Amino acid sequence: MQESDPDTGLRARLVDVGVDLVTREGAQALTLREIARRAGVSHGAPRRYFPTHLELLSAIARRGFDELARRATAAAAVGDGTAGPRAELAALGHVYLEFALGNRGMYELMFRHDLLASGHLGLRETSLPLFGRLVELVGRVRPDADARLVAGALWANLHGIAQLWGWGSLQLATDTDDFAPLLRSALDAHLGPVGE
Repeated sequence: MQESDPDTGLRARLVDVGVDLVTREGAQALTLREIARRAGVSHGAPRRYFPTHLELLSAIARRGFDELARRATAAAAVGDGTAGPRAELAALGHVYLEFALGNRGMYELMFRHDLLASGHLGLRETSLPLFGRLVELVGRVRPDADARLVAGALWANLHGIAQLWGWGSLQLATDTDDFAPLLRSALDAHLGPVGE
């Protein structure tokens, strides 16, 4: 039986600790010193595996993108495959909002521009396939429009719903405790009402 590489094990443990920390305490808690302390290593140890703080944060954020992609794939697989593109967009939007609201610290970390722009661990390439799926589905619903622009506007709308809902603002403004009507309205605004 082959033993695992201790360096790989510690690298993974640092990321695991970071994922747990961001889940429990939010993105602001992700300092190198705190991750090292909770992993039980010296405060300089993470630098052996992640030369910059951004690289460690990118590894943690990648776990979030992987989880969101897994959930999106599972949502697309539900049903008998006869759901149309609009229904798939609704399911994808629902998964996105549930993930954002259930994982607020991770969600905040995932969409930090400095991480996406850094290029560490191919983070942009990890996030782009989900946007590509959004573009493809929008293109099937709205062949008359620039699907990338409509998908971008829809994504911005979903992101805004997630942020405002997380802050409690939308519940007050709309007098609702369910984001589903807002999701339907966002889809109608960008795709046209059902049946159009």
